[in-house]
Amino acid sequence: MLSPSFRRLAWSNLLAQSAEQLSLAAVPIVAVLLLHAGPGEIGFLASIQSLPFLLLSIPLGLLADRTSRKRLMVLAESLRAIALLLLFMLVAIGEVSIGALAIIGFMAAVGTVAFSVAAPSLVPALVPVAGLARANGRLELARSTAFAAGPALAGALIAWTGASAAFVLSGMLSLVAVLFLRGIAEPVRAPLPPRHPLLELKDGALWVWRSDLLRPIMFTSIFWNIAWFMLQAAYVPYAIRVLGLDASGVGVTLACYGVGMVVGALLAPRVVGALPFGQAILLGPYFSVLAALTMALSLVWPHGWMAALSYFFFGVGPIIWTITSTTLRQTVTPRAMIGRVTSINIVASTGARPIGAALGGFVGITWPVSVSLWLVVAGFTVQAIVITASKVRTLKRLPDPLPD
Repeated sequence: MLSPSFRRLAWSNLLAQSAEQLSLAAVPIVAVLLLHAGPGEIGFLASIQSLPFLLLSIPLGLLADRTSRKRLMVLAESLRAIALLLLFMLVAIGEVSIGALAIIGFMAAVGTVAFSVAAPSLVPALVPVAGLARANGRLELARSTAFAAGPALAGALIAWTGASAAFVLSGMLSLVAVLFLRGIAEPVRAPLPPRHPLLELKDGALWVWRSDLLRPIMFTSIFWNIAWFMLQAAYVPYAIRVLGLDASGVGVTLACYGVGMVVGALLAPRVVGALPFGQAILLGPYFSVLAALTMALSLVWPHGWMAALSYFFFGVGPIIWTITSTTLRQTVTPRAMIGRVTSINIVASTGARPIGAALGGFVGITWPVSVSLWLVVAGFTVQAIVITASKVRTLKRLPDPLPD
């Protein structure tokens, strides 16, 4: 039975993730419809919205290890709510601009980063070790649901009631998330002795590097993100020019990713219960290879349903990976260090994304699209080899948790 405090965390996570996905989908739509933005402006907005992950993950991870994680999430989510309601006001009075969208998007993303580093650190304090996989599955199911529904809801709201409605709803969701967060009874932690932040960060980095379990997880995540963003660079032109999909068809195939995430999150508890833990954690990387092969085989059978199936597989497997790898990281990391270790993993994964996007763009310009898709298959194969060759594969169950 999950505690009332965890249930409050789960509800706040659902609301915060919904606010994030709704606003992320609404911002480019508003930029195009109201400001006539082109690809350059949309790319600029996306870059600014991703900056908090690179700039703030480590500082917020350090804070999560030393201060109240509940308070950190409350402050960050309050900032998101203020930003979204401010954006609503600018849209309502006709003063919105690309610069305003960028600044407010950056502010709103801070809430996402805070949740990403603080929630994994707080969960082990609220849930016994035996319930970690179930608890992480609950959180990921909320994220998957928001990921699947957010874009469609944003488009519908803007079409039916205008641009401002999406930001009002997002802001209100964030405010309610804050109320749920404030009701969490966070266990008191013994204060840590004062140390320089760089020394604390060094401790976290060394812990990841020296761990036979955490190091391969980090490198698997890096190679996965490189391959994934190579695919994103190639997919939309390929879908339109080769598969013959229109904008609606492209949207449907991309939505299958969210559907797969929901299915994977629902299946994860049974998968973890039925398989040795090491085999369960391998499913994500292996499903990614299957998904990449499915996309590459659409070169032979150029049908939209092949692309949709590929994105569905990409949703099912990696969400099981997220749940199992997060559970393993929480178990083998001292609780006083989980925030730092989580932030290091986030920075490494986020830093791999522009590499994959740039590589995908270069390959797409230089060679036929078939080369791009088979390189994507190769990239996902590498991440599967990394985790298969590691000690993680041999785990029959979760290791015994480290003492506090």
